[in-house]
Amino acid sequence: MGNYILALDEGTTSARAILFDRNGQPLDMVQREFPQIYPQPGWVEQDPMEIWASQYGVMMELIAKKGLSPDDIHAIGITNQRETVIVWERATGRPICNAIVWQCRRTAPLCEQLKEEGLTDYIRETTGLLIDAYFSATKLSWILDHTPGARERAKRGELCFGTVDSWLLWKLTGGAVHATDLSNASRTMLFDIKKCDWDDTLLARFDIPREMLPAVYPSGHLYGYHRMNGIDIPIAGMAGDQQAALFGQRCVHKGESKNTYGTGCFLLMNTGSTPVFSENGLLTTVAASLDGQAPQYALEGSVFVGGAVIQWLRDGLGIIRDAEDSEYFAAKAKDTGGAYLVPAFTGLGAPHWDMYARGTLVGMTRATGRNQIVRAALESIAFQTNDILTLMAKESGIPLSTLNVDGGASANDLLMQMQADYSAVTVRRPAVRESTALGAAFLAGITTGFWDADALFSHAGGNSYFTFTPHMAEEERRRALAGWKRALRAVRAWSEAEADDDEA
Repeated sequence: MGNYILALDEGTTSARAILFDRNGQPLDMVQREFPQIYPQPGWVEQDPMEIWASQYGVMMELIAKKGLSPDDIHAIGITNQRETVIVWERATGRPICNAIVWQCRRTAPLCEQLKEEGLTDYIRETTGLLIDAYFSATKLSWILDHTPGARERAKRGELCFGTVDSWLLWKLTGGAVHATDLSNASRTMLFDIKKCDWDDTLLARFDIPREMLPAVYPSGHLYGYHRMNGIDIPIAGMAGDQQAALFGQRCVHKGESKNTYGTGCFLLMNTGSTPVFSENGLLTTVAASLDGQAPQYALEGSVFVGGAVIQWLRDGLGIIRDAEDSEYFAAKAKDTGGAYLVPAFTGLGAPHWDMYARGTLVGMTRATGRNQIVRAALESIAFQTNDILTLMAKESGIPLSTLNVDGGASANDLLMQMQADYSAVTVRRPAVRESTALGAAFLAGITTGFWDADALFSHAGGNSYFTFTPHMAEEERRRALAGWKRALRAVRAWSEAEADDDEA
């Protein structure tokens, strides 16, 4: 009965290990980056052995750093970058090729083919997802098509497929357990989220043998054990990073939501035990849940450029020195003077879905300077998030009164106040902002009796919050949102012209 929960947080560019005590407070953390591989433009890969080595390395370094023994660790929880695909040999545990990362766009032509085959509605209604190279199915199909003998070996049961959680679980258990959780399975574009099983129609379309797929369990589940110096440590929680963050923010009831302000923004709303299917490009996904519970679902929307716009101010324009400076300069301007920045550097996501859109700064005057531009950049994050919040409330029929926040940019008090004002909601920022790792820890700790679920979900589980309440007058809010919509129309006019040029 150790005194700590160990969370393994395997992200897109780095692996982290974090220890949490019985009060849900992080004791310490070790982080290590691992290499990204770019074979050609638009392709992104990682070496699965580098993923494992970095994650195992930070785990052992953290335990050594704190002078702990294995019996000090009560349980392990895993959270991970989603959709990334790994295929390995069942007998040896050796990967047959590099992992294809969620960012990789090599399978875009196959996605267009699926749309032409009329599978859009079936995939949305079955998996809750849009047809996109983002998800795992086309990546796995590509590996089986382009690795000599792979499909035949898969049919003979010689190969295992998994997302990163499955790979880490396999390695941690010494090859004893090949499994995933509902949240990660729901991101593969192969999983029926209503039946909670792999979908035979999609497996047949992609010619993916069921024999290579992992077993699927709730996120809070005793998956197996990691043996360390003769001690068996339970692995009792797994969830994809965004669902883990939703759970870590204690958003376990219908209508509760969180937004992670990272490079992009990921906004999830718990919709309860019934999935809500979007007509406007939001994703329907399975939220993290515990053994013995009915599955819970969430709506998910993504902002492509969130904190990245602050990085652009620093690295692209050079008008701030550090990301933290954005709050200082933005606060020096009482408003933007009518300027709006639409940071559509890689197109617009939900609810606009315009791949031709490009970044635009409109409404400038001679008085527009650094402070106004920095303020407009921060406002753009709040406006984009509000677009998704508004759509979620409309499609779910669930009014939103509180938004829980985490991620690096959530430390910006001015941005959080902007979000509260422009969305007319109360914004709650937890003192412990490691929501993703905390969610994995909660899943493992509740499953093994380390924590009591009722105490955690009553918000008495050791976390405190800083609250931002809306202060903006309604008329001022309406004017600001109308200006944002006008700026979006300007962007759409540009993208329509570019699309017309391409057709010509």
